[in-house]
Amino acid sequence: MEQFTPQQFRIADMHTHIFPEKISEKATESIGSFYDIRMHYAIGESGYLRTAEAEIHAEKMLVCSVATTPKQVCSINDFIAAECSAHPEYLGFASMHGDFEDIGAEVDRAIGLGLRGIKLHPDFQRTAIDSKASYRIYEAIEGRLPVLIHLGDYRHDFSHPRMLAKVMQDFPKLKVLASHLGGYAAWDEAEDVLRGGENIRFDTSSSVCMMSPERAVRLIRKFGPECCIFGSDFPMWSPAKEAQRLLSLGFTFEEYQGMFYENAQRFLGF
Repeated sequence: MEQFTPQQFRIADMHTHIFPEKISEKATESIGSFYDIRMHYAIGESGYLRTAEAEIHAEKMLVCSVATTPKQVCSINDFIAAECSAHPEYLGFASMHGDFEDIGAEVDRAIGLGLRGIKLHPDFQRTAIDSKASYRIYEAIEGRLPVLIHLGDYRHDFSHPRMLAKVMQDFPKLKVLASHLGGYAAWDEAEDVLRGGENIRFDTSSSVCMMSPERAVRLIRKFGPECCIFGSDFPMWSPAKEAQRLLSLGFTFEEYQGMFYENAQRFLGF
């Protein structure tokens, strides 16, 4: 099996989180507490992200944050947009909440700010993927913006992969970035009910590091390498270590170049 290094590829990290400086340490700690894991980085701040990504010469980073209440939506979107203006390598995804009063107006505003998609975390937001509240968001963005959705949690039923399968039937023009190879801690279910296709991409964040190499290869082959994209889940994990884990799985150079850059580039049009 040929051994590759990250430096041989163009790289776009399509799953990272950043927070304003004054709350970055607390926000990072809260994520670690929610998942009961030790975060690789203690501070999920923009400068730390760029330093981490420089280790693998990443050219693009999808940056986002999550609104756990409707009143946080606008301030988060302003913050992400400002970071993207300051750092052209960033692709910003807006936050949204199903209980936000005027979703359509904020989607329009996010597009005007130059944001490239929407990020939802059903477990943090305690809003099921297939709920009426979430459907309000899909109605506002279908055919306009892609949505990055956290999928899977053994403790909750807000983000089960079967819900995403239903959503994609009900919204055939919705473009979805399915996090964590379709189902953090719910990969058996993801393998059963999800499949690759024109309007879905599966990111590798918080997944390859949590399963056997054989299982990771099986899932990526099942969805199709052309439908999978690299993500690190910074600050949870190290982009360099996650890239090395993916490179240990034995895919071809062309498949890796797709997963590391070209699949996301085509899907998001950057």
